[in-house]
Amino acid sequence: MTRSPAVALTQALVRQNTINPPGNERRCADILAKRLEDNGFAVTTVGFGEGRASLVARIGGQEGKPPIAFTGHIDTVPLGMREWTRDPFGGDIDGGRLYGRGSSDMKAGVAAFVEACIARRVILEQGPGALLVITAAEETGCEGAYHLCNQPGLLGKAGALVVAEPTSNYPLVGHKGALWLKAVTEGVTAHGSMPEKGVNAVAKAARAVVKLDDFDFNERRHEVLGGPTLNVGTFHGGINVNSVPDRAEIGLDIRTVPGQAHARVREALGSFLGADVAMDPIIDVEAVWTDPEESWMRRVFAIMTPLLGEAPVVRGATYFTDASALTPAMGGLPTVILGPGEAAMAHQTDEYCLVSRVDQAVEAYGRIIEDWCTL
Repeated sequence: MTRSPAVALTQALVRQNTINPPGNERRCADILAKRLEDNGFAVTTVGFGEGRASLVARIGGQEGKPPIAFTGHIDTVPLGMREWTRDPFGGDIDGGRLYGRGSSDMKAGVAAFVEACIARRVILEQGPGALLVITAAEETGCEGAYHLCNQPGLLGKAGALVVAEPTSNYPLVGHKGALWLKAVTEGVTAHGSMPEKGVNAVAKAARAVVKLDDFDFNERRHEVLGGPTLNVGTFHGGINVNSVPDRAEIGLDIRTVPGQAHARVREALGSFLGADVAMDPIIDVEAVWTDPEESWMRRVFAIMTPLLGEAPVVRGATYFTDASALTPAMGGLPTVILGPGEAAMAHQTDEYCLVSRVDQAVEAYGRIIEDWCTL
């Protein structure tokens, strides 16, 4: 059966093992770079450690109007502990589903915007053009995107940003931020038969966890994304049962809302838990939000209405994206999250993306490109 270029490219990307860690994203970056260069795009490949790379591609451009930007990542999460019934790197299609790790999150999205831009390359060459930002290391805190932002003159400005994360092609206007903290308590070790001679770090950590039940962010709920959340995800302490533990570590996953500064959250939490708990960030990516009444966002909603068969309502995502790094770095531009993957399949065993969604995304991105270039 004949597959569209975007579906075929998705299969090629899924067949590359880019589990992060270690990443090995260069395998996908090279495939994408060749595809884009063969179609007239100027491509810059940016290394990100051994076997790893992001890429930035451009086409067209004119005075007076900035390019439209697309972004997506090519690393994936590990396979998990459950056994897969499908080859996670096969890219096989069965029953309209394209299976494999990264199919929904988010190699299908990357393939779709690459092929949409190639299909519209003439109008892009003659108009404001497009900027494609394809990143390594998103899954570990947008590290690849921040690395690109720190390269002087590499990205420049754009007029609007499409983030091709999995949304079943439903446009989302923002997402929560993520602040993951490693909270550590220290103690004094002693023999387990003489605990009075030590200071138990696990007991300190346990008291901190219990205390967190009463922590109040003192933050107004967001009208779409709701309130901030805090989850104790991990708890580790002690080396052996017959010693007083002198160190314990708690993993905190905090999800923030637009306008909530992470520095302020850390300060409030540190004051609440007190000097016995030291905290260091693991991931620190802030929320992203575009006013749904912003003119370009309204046009995107209008473009998607006939494709979805209904007028979209305003929604956001709980997960974070590379927009946390790219949106402010490229001038605070309006940002929509819109991609063919199924959000419910992200990070799942037997992950898949619907083939029909991939082709629908190519059409959606194409219409968004035409709209941008003709206004």
